[in-house]
Amino acid sequence: MTTAIDEGAVVPLPAFLAGSGTLTLAQRKIVVDQALLLLGQNYVHLPLKVAMHAVNPLQRLRVLRARMDRQNAETMEPEWLFHRQVSSIFHSVRDLHTNYLLPAPFAGKVAFLPFMIEKCAEGYLITRTIKGYSAPQFGPGAEVTHWNGTAIARAVALNGAQFAGSNEAANLARGLESLTLRPLVIQAPPDEDWVVLSYLGLDGSKRELREQWQVTTNLPPMTDLDAINATSALMGMDLDSDEKARAKKALYVREVVALERGQSSAELPAPAAVGGADLPTTMPGVFRARTASTPSGTFGHLRIFTFSVPDPVAFRDEFVRLAAALPQNGLIVDVRDNGGGHIHAAEFTLQTLTPKRITPEPVQFLSTPLNLSICRRHRDNPAGIDLGPWFDSLDLATETGAAYSAAKPITPEEGANDVGQTYHGPVVLITDARVYSATDIFTAGFADHSIGTILGVDENTGAGGANVWTHGLLAALLNEPPPPDPTSPYESLPNGANLRVAIRRTLRVGELAGTPVEDLGIQPSELHRMTRADLLDGNVDLLARAGALLAAMPTRSLQVATSIAGTTLTVTLTVVGIDRVDLYLDDRPISSEDLTGSPLTITILDAAPGELLRADGYEFGRLVASRRTTI
Repeated sequence: MTTAIDEGAVVPLPAFLAGSGTLTLAQRKIVVDQALLLLGQNYVHLPLKVAMHAVNPLQRLRVLRARMDRQNAETMEPEWLFHRQVSSIFHSVRDLHTNYLLPAPFAGKVAFLPFMIEKCAEGYLITRTIKGYSAPQFGPGAEVTHWNGTAIARAVALNGAQFAGSNEAANLARGLESLTLRPLVIQAPPDEDWVVLSYLGLDGSKRELREQWQVTTNLPPMTDLDAINATSALMGMDLDSDEKARAKKALYVREVVALERGQSSAELPAPAAVGGADLPTTMPGVFRARTASTPSGTFGHLRIFTFSVPDPVAFRDEFVRLAAALPQNGLIVDVRDNGGGHIHAAEFTLQTLTPKRITPEPVQFLSTPLNLSICRRHRDNPAGIDLGPWFDSLDLATETGAAYSAAKPITPEEGANDVGQTYHGPVVLITDARVYSATDIFTAGFADHSIGTILGVDENTGAGGANVWTHGLLAALLNEPPPPDPTSPYESLPNGANLRVAIRRTLRVGELAGTPVEDLGIQPSELHRMTRADLLDGNVDLLARAGALLAAMPTRSLQVATSIAGTTLTVTLTVVGIDRVDLYLDDRPISSEDLTGSPLTITILDAAPGELLRADGYEFGRLVASRRTTI
């Protein structure tokens, strides 16, 4: 087999596992003790998970810990079994934010098979193979019927039960993806050394393929999630999806790896195009923008692969630039497979698609003494992570008995509204069951502000509503700035092991204000079942459905041209689908004009260069468009 990655870095699974297993019994006890600490004192969803899924992860950890006290170096179980037990406990809460991250040599590695399988209405199809890989009548379009002798649909369901998502759609999506790709930092290695795949070949013949699991090094993550900085503290990310997205780039999309020079979510000094149909972008690992020709017309198609970026403003600005270069009569924003990232990047971008003021989603801590200690230490923002807004309510919780802190937004409202609407055409948002975390937050905001139509290829999003912190970050927050807190209960984890926990839960705004995103997710208003043509021919039917939805929505345009002579400002308004425009200069109301014709020219006295002109467009008394320009 030839792969698109360095063959010297690929080893068979048995050879990789032969070199693993160095945790002592004492080190394993540290892992379990720290897991008990995080789930009991930091985990914001614990009450919800216990009630909703009838699980008791704390008791399972206590039982595991008690059994370890009766073991010694000779009688303790194999290390792979220890990892599987701890991982199973974390998976039981059905929260892809809250994870046991395996130590070396598993961290940074992925186990893979040299092909991808995706589901459509007609069945389970091979959609990609690694460059150079071949088998008889095998390739994109071959239909998988059985996996190790088990009917493929059942194999997917059984596999999904191991890597439980928050709902059935998420379970099946995770189960399918993990059949061929497993980040070993978060998923236990495959039990089998090889798989036997039964399939209908490209010529319709019944075939069987035996393929060995391989292990390689993944591309590096975007940021150090243990570091005390705004990026690590503001992440809402499904690590499993993020690891898989980087692995897919390494295995299947080497041209993006080359452009990014091996750095995830890299911002290039100049825009570059990955494919011939793509618009050049400075973030080829983050965005893909192109026109989509459909039976209903030609529209813009802007794919967002991740919100995991170091600079949320740069992310928003590149989104704005790409959207402006696409057709203005309708935009398809596609966030399928997006596991989240920087919460600010998600919520800063919503404003560009609507004239409405964005209300960021508020978040809450679980009321515990340890969370109170962390917020007390950082209530005055000594290290760049401002926890002051949550401190007073946590401090009162001891007396009031409140289960959670007050709900305050992570994203500053001024940042969520500082540029306003930049795209004025109708918008359709495409989602699936792998949408998670910051992307769930983006989708919730899209729905809560009625920005457009949500078209789902699954019945729900992944339903992950939280800000996520690692054990390393939590420990650092009690040690920085110096001097360290001598009462800190956090201990260093062995061999690079780590733990992640949902630390602050997100709540909806608008009509569903106060409803948690976790476990409930966001259901689409329209549903499309992926077809064979979608999988093999560039989402042709999916885009046609999105195009039909856009064509049925009203198209509006609000163009504002200005010129200034002395203190006299001349404003020319050219509109479509708007019957009134209100003008504001540095937020002061200046004029309200009924438009009986377009364009319309208005003269404003006493203006000055540098002032901000805002034009709000209405139709039948309803705000439908807004534009800002500096004169």
